[in-house]
Amino acid sequence: MSTAIAPAPMKPESPAGREDWHRAVMAVLPGLLAAIFLAALDQTVMSASIKTIADDLGGLSLQAWVTTAFLITSTVTTPLYGKLSDVYGRRPMFAVAITVFVLGSLACVFATTIYQLAAFRAVQGLGAGGLLAVSSAITGDLVPPRERARFQGYTMLAWLAASLIGPLVGGLFASTGTLLGIDGWRWIFLFNVPVGAIAMAVVLRVLRTEGPRTARRVDHWGAALITATAVPLLLVAEQGHERGWTSTEALVCYAIGAAGLLAFLLRESRMGDDALIPLRLFRVPAFTLSMTISALFGAGMFGVISTIPLYVQVVHGLSPTASGLMMLPMMGGTLVSVVISGKVVKRGQGLRVLPAVGAVATAAGLITCARLSVDTPVWVMALIMIAFGVGIGTSRSLNVTAQNAVPKKDLGVATSTTIFFREMSGAVGVAAYLSLLFAAFPAALSAAVARVAAQPGVALLLRDREVAGDPANQPFFTVLRGGRAPLTDSSFLASMDDRLARAFQLAFHEAASHVFVAGAVLMGLAAVLALAMRPPDLQIVPAVQPEEYFGRHRAPDTD
Repeated sequence: MSTAIAPAPMKPESPAGREDWHRAVMAVLPGLLAAIFLAALDQTVMSASIKTIADDLGGLSLQAWVTTAFLITSTVTTPLYGKLSDVYGRRPMFAVAITVFVLGSLACVFATTIYQLAAFRAVQGLGAGGLLAVSSAITGDLVPPRERARFQGYTMLAWLAASLIGPLVGGLFASTGTLLGIDGWRWIFLFNVPVGAIAMAVVLRVLRTEGPRTARRVDHWGAALITATAVPLLLVAEQGHERGWTSTEALVCYAIGAAGLLAFLLRESRMGDDALIPLRLFRVPAFTLSMTISALFGAGMFGVISTIPLYVQVVHGLSPTASGLMMLPMMGGTLVSVVISGKVVKRGQGLRVLPAVGAVATAAGLITCARLSVDTPVWVMALIMIAFGVGIGTSRSLNVTAQNAVPKKDLGVATSTTIFFREMSGAVGVAAYLSLLFAAFPAALSAAVARVAAQPGVALLLRDREVAGDPANQPFFTVLRGGRAPLTDSSFLASMDDRLARAFQLAFHEAASHVFVAGAVLMGLAAVLALAMRPPDLQIVPAVQPEEYFGRHRAPDTD
């Protein structure tokens, strides 16, 4: 009696296997990049158009909820998509994410109130949570760990393109009254439809099978409890600096989040391998450390970077458009560091050193920012942004470490968990830094006023009620009395008395310095943890062979 022997899968290190593997990756890559581009674009396109949209829908005071609703749903659904893609396969969950996102975009087109737009943006977020999580998991399946960092250069190009195109597209459509009988800003959401169609076409044509799947129970209660944990904390993170961190609403959110977290941990410990986020993964040191470091990068870096545009507008007098262009050097540093990181990781090295180098470079940039002065040329800040880009690019190797440290069956949940904690910590970081900035600003402004009051005529200027009543100077005195409303738009500095504007800029720089130092401390901690990490050796074969994804022994043609 003979036993049939299955043909050995082609390995990427052999010429034939590498050709098969490369064709598989290149066949699915357009769909992955389209999905990543969608997720990134929707976060940047709104920045230049939200005011126009809010004015048109009559909800300027509620515009923050349009962003908050998307952030909440996209964040809390990320781990759910990762787990479900492990259970039911990447293909169906990727298709679900694209479909929900496109339907949410179409719904946004027909919004007639700011409340409807916020609700439809929440639907968009339900799809967006899976775009990045599942596309990253597919990349983890098909691309060997040693090659994975190099292929992240393609995904970074998608992010960079979205970062550049998003504000331009948003501003262009927002400034257009009507186009083909449709309000200009509504085309922002229609723009998502053809891009989503490209991603869906690749899913249906290329991913012929469902890919990896395992028979497990679905942890519905775990999904509900992680939502109950994350949503209150995200609400506080988004609204706390306006409503107060110790307000009744904030305290209720803290209590609900803490209770949800405790219940979630108890539930996950009972579910074992079927848990939404199996707790056994946290017993793998390399996974736990890589996720912790990634979270520190999210809080320490992205929280600080979110304050840079406001900083250069207030301190250096740049316009919103010019402050956006300040991100270009950072994007350049990101792209170059991703390419270099890919080459290093391909040799099976750098998983400890790369994030440590990125954290040190970011910390050095933040300390330099804290030591600048109001009179420092703005091009110096542009050079510092390159260091931030290096931090972002090198931190991408943490995704490779997390995926490489867990069994193949957990690749999806490991990927989505890392993304989830990075997004959560980034939101908390932004909130914490804004709180620190606004908390330090009143005292810094009082000190700056005391310094400039010694100049001839300034003391009289501050005491003169007629000057104080000048509309051009009113924002200064509003902030001096503790108000925050003028800080949302720094254009008032151009028409204010030069001496008062100088005091305002000095104070803002002093307050921002506290933020930069706090970020540097977190980045220093990330560097120490990165050097303490002991990641396992990188695999040279993909987690899933191409034939498992495409249902045959050769990948589909890309032409």
